[in-house]
Amino acid sequence: MSHFLQEKPLIIPTTDGKLIEEHFGLAVTNNKNISIAHMIAPPGWDEPFQNPEFDEWTIVFRGKKMIEVDGKELILEAGRSLWIGKGSRVRYSNPFQEECEYWSVCMPAFSIDTVNREA
Repeated sequence: MSHFLQEKPLIIPTTDGKLIEEHFGLAVTNNKNISIAHMIAPPGWDEPFQNPEFDEWTIVFRGKKMIEVDGKELILEAGRSLWIGKGSRVRYSNPFQEECEYWSVCMPAFSIDTVNREA
């Protein structure tokens, strides 16, 4: 196949109010090498610490997002991007009063089996 036009990304069901639209990755194209997803995290959203087996790039388009990585707190604002290397202990959250809209790219692709979320 020489190309794939994504016209309807898969909405991944969540229980925390976060919108995840996977455009490319395991769930949509069965691509194990990369995943690309558009996300909107509502105010007050957070998830547990994780130690992923993939690199992750985050690009914020609207709002801001807090990232705790290896003992440091970073605030990623609209127009900024961040790379987190695989094996880092990281936690993402939105403790702010506005939605955070961003894109996430994972290599290899995001998988619930390789994200290694803490209980």
